[in-house]
Amino acid sequence: MSVTEQEARFFDVFGYLTFSGLFAREAEEITEAFEAVWAEHGGGHNQRPHDHERNSALLPFIDRHPYLCSLLDDERVESIGAALLGEDFNYMSSDGNYFVGDTVWHSDGYQRAPGYRSIKLAFYLDTVGRDSGCLRVVPGSQEMGDSYAEGVHKTIATSGSNRTEQDWGIPGTDVPALALEAEPGDLVVFNHRLKHASFGGSTSRRMFTINLQQRFLEQDEELLRECIASLAGFWYESVYTPLMVQSAGPGRMRHLEQRLAHADHLPRLVAKARQEMSEPSRF
Repeated sequence: MSVTEQEARFFDVFGYLTFSGLFAREAEEITEAFEAVWAEHGGGHNQRPHDHERNSALLPFIDRHPYLCSLLDDERVESIGAALLGEDFNYMSSDGNYFVGDTVWHSDGYQRAPGYRSIKLAFYLDTVGRDSGCLRVVPGSQEMGDSYAEGVHKTIATSGSNRTEQDWGIPGTDVPALALEAEPGDLVVFNHRLKHASFGGSTSRRMFTINLQQRFLEQDEELLRECIASLAGFWYESVYTPLMVQSAGPGRMRHLEQRLAHADHLPRLVAKARQEMSEPSRF
């Protein structure tokens, strides 16, 4: 499998790609591993059972299971990362989730690390439709500095500052957007700056992500350290688990080495976050 030139250009312009059935053969094994990780961590957020009232999140996620770690070595994941970010891309992080209800419009770091692209590979483990929790995206809203994207960002900058009613006279559900309906085994890839949301659905929708980013130039390593610092709210003192690092071959290590070399400040920031927060971040 490889990303075509047309797909890469589509991603450049619209900010997302969908790959129907790309992991259909592995869907059952992936789901079993997903559930095993959660079972080993209390079943829900912060080592407690999932309560079906608020999202449960766990980060890092794929790093906690041998099979899920190996997804980073998979030719399909490698090809997507290389085509959209360059062959020397960084593995940023991963997160596992049980979603509850609506996720309002937001970007995953619209203004973070200007000049560097980061992407999310979203693995859906349940059937999700337009009104049952699938991802909705505003195509083209990822382009920082573009008048259209900046206009969208002004109204829906973050999940805590949605102003669709005030600015546009419509609820979030009516924002012109594309609904990316998905089945287990489908993969959705999108630019972190792309505005996205989901509405409706069950109280335990299962999804996990693999997040990748362009490698930083030496003169921009302080930007990299700032990106790594954003992980502190999840209360994990390293960028990766020992399992992810110790099971890595040379190919995987290429995607780990830069962040490993610039994460010495993370334990201190995690200690501070633990003092200031009652629980790890739920996003």
